[in-house]
Amino acid sequence: MSSRRAATPVYGLVLAGGESRRMGRDKAKLRRGEDSQLSYVVNLLEAQLERVFVSTRSEQSDDSERSRFAQIVDRFSDMGPVAGILSAMAEYPDVDWLVVACDLPNIDEATICYLLEHRSADKPFTAFSSTHDGLPEPLCAVYASNSADIVRAFVDEGIHCPRKILIRSDSHLLTQPNPRSLDNVNTPDDLQGSVLAAP
Repeated sequence: MSSRRAATPVYGLVLAGGESRRMGRDKAKLRRGEDSQLSYVVNLLEAQLERVFVSTRSEQSDDSERSRFAQIVDRFSDMGPVAGILSAMAEYPDVDWLVVACDLPNIDEATICYLLEHRSADKPFTAFSSTHDGLPEPLCAVYASNSADIVRAFVDEGIHCPRKILIRSDSHLLTQPNPRSLDNVNTPDDLQGSVLAAP
């Protein structure tokens, strides 16, 4: 890793602004023991990073769970996760961002540490290859400080999907140390066999 990139701070962004329509309940508030899934992911990142923020929509900012943490409120609407990513980049443009979705029940310390240790010195994005299809996993990835213009250019073209952005960019792809670490939960059926439970 170059000295420039090594010297660039990395902040954490936990994406928790989704509407959880398919789940039918707020995924950030799913329980894992006495903790919430959101709190679990925030704590995981805080153990490795100087600062961690929760990405949320404006109408969620006073929510009892999200308001426990430092927040970056979306500056954009109807753009999905990329709204949170661009909002964070606008708020702190001189840092790299470790972006993680809140709905990853198997995300672990080893996965986070491996991603941080192997982030690219010169490519705009560092992500894991999906164990399901080999494509980039954009919601556990490092977005370099110089990638904001790339993301905005895609958005200007009407491309809001973070995966498509990473597929069409010069992304540095890694192999997951834990093959199940990035399996997410989107529906009640997905909760079966996971560590999560209904709030």
